[in-house]
Amino acid sequence: MNEKRLRIIVIIVAAVLHLVILLFFAFDMDRIIQEEFENARVMKVIDVDEIPPPEPEAPPVEEIAENMIESDTPDTNIVGAGTLEVYLEQQYLSTTPIFDMERIASDLIYPPIALRSGIEGRVILELFIDRTGTVQRVTILREEPEGRGFGDAAVRAFIGRTGTPATSNGEPVSCRFRYPVTFRIR
Repeated sequence: MNEKRLRIIVIIVAAVLHLVILLFFAFDMDRIIQEEFENARVMKVIDVDEIPPPEPEAPPVEEIAENMIESDTPDTNIVGAGTLEVYLEQQYLSTTPIFDMERIASDLIYPPIALRSGIEGRVILELFIDRTGTVQRVTILREEPEGRGFGDAAVRAFIGRTGTPATSNGEPVSCRFRYPVTFRIR
């Protein structure tokens, strides 16, 4: 009789264990436990100095659009007493500025470091030319290869140089003009 009872108890325990294992597979118990933990109310004491500042609200779309419109305006420069100089981009010009290329070539000094190394280079400048045809400012847009002195040499050749001014609708205007300079060893 003991043997029969023992078999029945073993069968019942095995059936209960199988049933518990099936329940764990059928229901994701980790998720249920985690949801209960997240729903628990927890109070945490924080020092006021540890609280990060609130994130600023995003500006309205109208303000963003207004800033974008304002940033598309051409470069300006204040000339004289209250006169504003507007540098037009190349696409708005009727004629581009003209410089004496022979004088520029003669004033262009090949960088000694590059010359000793036998390196040739190319620079793309952006010239800011006023309505009298004088180069007021020069920006290096690209210098290949960098760090060999080509950009500085090209800037020195153009800064303060005067040429024929650009025109728009027959009137001389200030402009931004991109100018490539190539350095070749002869």
